[in-house]
Amino acid sequence: MKNYRVPQEVNAGSMADIAFLLLIFFLVTTSIENEAGINRLIPPDIIDTHVDIKERNLFEISINNADYIMAKDEIIDSKNLREKVIAFIDNGGVSSEKEAYCTYCKGNRLAELSENPDKAIISIKAQRNSSYPVYVTVQNEVIGAYNFLRNRESLRLFNTTYEAINSQYYNEEISDYQKIKLKERLETIRALYPQKILEPETVNN
Repeated sequence: MKNYRVPQEVNAGSMADIAFLLLIFFLVTTSIENEAGINRLIPPDIIDTHVDIKERNLFEISINNADYIMAKDEIIDSKNLREKVIAFIDNGGVSSEKEAYCTYCKGNRLAELSENPDKAIISIKAQRNSSYPVYVTVQNEVIGAYNFLRNRESLRLFNTTYEAINSQYYNEEISDYQKIKLKERLETIRALYPQKILEPETVNN
């Protein structure tokens, strides 16, 4: 009489536990890199697109295919860009008799630069083959110029920087009353130096 052996069964009960532990291990040890980007709000829709902008109130920055930065039709190093943008925005180039005269501006009040920070517009244009790091550098220098001017006026008016007020405003531990006061201060500084950045469509040539 033949002796039939019963095939041994593999105990798979613990396999699910092992797979679960491995999944937890990889989730804990794997690092996910955050993609770098530009923090920018999309501008609201403008019904009237035909707006007359004086040439003196427009500071044009362009990046060509070779990553050269041009500002006001001359090649410029990114290290000097912030200084140029500050001089343009803070120029205050109208006479004291006019309504648009800027009482807080500390610029040279040149006839070829902006009349008032409220009228100053920064245009940033890049060609399709321009590198993204250079584009981001230009953006950072322009934002840095606005932050410099806002910090300066915030120190004058409130004895603290604009960035410090902005940081406090998003602190969850402050009271509603403090939040209202901080918001008022932020709006005051932003009204003195409104951030007006125009980004036309990327061009091929």
